Amino acid sequence: MRPLLLPLVVRLLPLRILLLPLVLLLVLWPVPAGAHVVAPGADLRIAQTIAGAELTITVRGVSRTPAPAVVEIEAFHPVPDLPVELTLRSSETGRASHAAVRLAAGRAGPYRVSMQVSRAGPHELEVRTPADRSVLPVRVLVPATSPWELVIHGGFYVAGILVVGGLLTGGTSRRGSALAVRAGALTGVVALTVALMSPQLPEPVPDGAAPVAAPGNAGSGGMGPGGMGSGGAGGRPYLMAAFSTQPARPAAGAEFTLFADLVDGSTGRPVDDLALHHEALAHLVVTSADGAYFRHLHPVRLGPGRLAVRLRADRPGRYLAHAELERTDSGGQLVTGAFDVTGTAAGPGGSRTDPAIPQEAGPGPAPVLVPARPVAGRPTTMRLRTAGPLQSWLGMPGHLIVRDRDGGFLGHVHATPTRAPELTFTFSFPAPGTYFAWIQYARNSTIETVPFTVTVGTEDRT
Repeated sequence: MRPLLLPLVVRLLPLRILLLPLVLLLVLWPVPAGAHVVAPGADLRIAQTIAGAELTITVRGVSRTPAPAVVEIEAFHPVPDLPVELTLRSSETGRASHAAVRLAAGRAGPYRVSMQVSRAGPHELEVRTPADRSVLPVRVLVPATSPWELVIHGGFYVAGILVVGGLLTGGTSRRGSALAVRAGALTGVVALTVALMSPQLPEPVPDGAAPVAAPGNAGSGGMGPGGMGSGGAGGRPYLMAAFSTQPARPAAGAEFTLFADLVDGSTGRPVDDLALHHEALAHLVVTSADGAYFRHLHPVRLGPGRLAVRLRADRPGRYLAHAELERTDSGGQLVTGAFDVTGTAAGPGGSRTDPAIPQEAGPGPAPVLVPARPVAGRPTTMRLRTAGPLQSWLGMPGHLIVRDRDGGFLGHVHATPTRAPELTFTFSFPAPGTYFAWIQYARNSTIETVPFTVTVGTEDRT
């Protein structure tokens, strides 16, 4: 047997040399990156500000149905004593699974319950507390077997049989043995080529995916947001938002509800296709006109096109609302609104009694700016040392939110990941002037907020 191996290897050597550049090219081929894409079977995380608590609700992905799905709730301090009821309901059949958990005061969790998923497709996750209710659209996606996997595994299996069979029959037929080994090698190379190109090949449509209305708009997978339908190839119209309060004239120190009603910019119908971005359907920033009051919240979804959050403002005056939203098959956008708070100031510490404010501005070191005097239109680096290891919040190590004095501009960027207990941001201020800024990060299940003010000048051309 051994004397036959050398001539076979020699005959196959030119073929391998010719295929080597192809293999190297495929190995180095860039894999496209995607944003806000959840793979089938992946976890879904949604942030909610509900009943005085900032919660992150995680629905663990499933690989088949019917199957149990684990739902986790993590709370950020301060954590109230709060009973939470969960209902996961299929939008197609109405079949529902129920679970309940009680958040203990001061304990962040995570709290885990098991809920039954009967089938793939669109679902609604209802989160109910004694005072609040949120209905979150989710889509259960189950991974589908790719035809390329069959080619890859089948190709390697056939290649192995041909090569081994050719070597074993070499003593009886050298010509047949060489042909078998060559065929096996070619089959293996084909399977390897398909394996290396698989990231570039079309993905199979997962079970439970939303219908695709036009080519190029295949739904992204995972335990994803509802995505009720798909838009055209050119995307969807931007939404329009109207902010209102209940009562219409909230008083300082008293609880009120801030509503955001979302409608399609073209049809005027309620928008119910918000895409999950940075682990939330909406990021709402509420600030006072002078920047002394700051809240970063994640409203509950009451129904199609209606979001709400409970607040309490400590002082009368003008308040600004900025909401970051993103529609399915469309781009992200920022919508704004304003409302007035009447009455007299609630007194020192009044804002700390807010039942829907889990984060507070606390004492701590101010960030270091490079350059120390930022210039409009030029990048500024901001570094902040933290007291200990950071905890991911909203999928990021840290957040920087910047607002100009008039409230016409709001910027939001994320920290660069680092191993050190430090946050680093890069931000370009659009124009000279005074800006209010807030850095937020999570540590030990507590959301820390560091406020500061930045004065931005113009470039000295002298």
